[in-house]
Order: sequence, then C-alpha cells, then structure tokens
Amino acid sequence: MTLTLDDVRRIAHLARIDVDAQAVSDVHAKLEAIFAMINELQAVDTAGVEPMSHAQDVVLPLREDKVTETDRHADFQRIAPAVEDGLYLVPRVVE
Repeated sequence: MTLTLDDVRRIAHLARIDVDAQAVSDVHAKLEAIFAMINELQAVDTAGVEPMSHAQDVVLPLREDKVTETDRHADFQRIAPAVEDGLYLVPRVVE
C-alpha cells in the first residue's frame, strides 16, 4: 500500500491530529516504514503454525472447586435497611 501526502493529511484530519505542512513528509516516511514492516511480516509462511496464547507454556495451578465459605445470606439480610422476598431494596434514583 502506498500513501500520498494527501492521504497522510486526510488521515491526520480524521484522527484529529495537528500535523503541520513541514511534518507531513516525516509522518509519510514513518508510515511507509510501518507498512513495509507489515508487508515483511505478511510474507512469512505461517502454514501449520498453531496459534499461541502465550510465548511460553504457562499453566495456572487450579484449586478444587468446592465451597469454602458458609452461607451468611440471612445475616446480611437482617442488617440491611430494606429487604423484601430475599432481595435488597434500594431508593429510586431515576425518576
């Protein structure tokens, strides 16, 4: 993909970036270098390469899935300012 100076000005305008007339050519050169790197990466053959979520085989230790706390629902409901049918009632904030 080749960019013109007008393309750089348009992109800068759309991104709401103030690029003065002298810096347009510098930004153009930097964008062209970025696109050249992208083209190099796309030229690499990745057929048969399995996608990875991490560069190393990192596995988090898993714990047994069991309940470790007691049910204190009734204790919390008892000290709540307003409760109805097991639900906490809160003041209306939107009218």
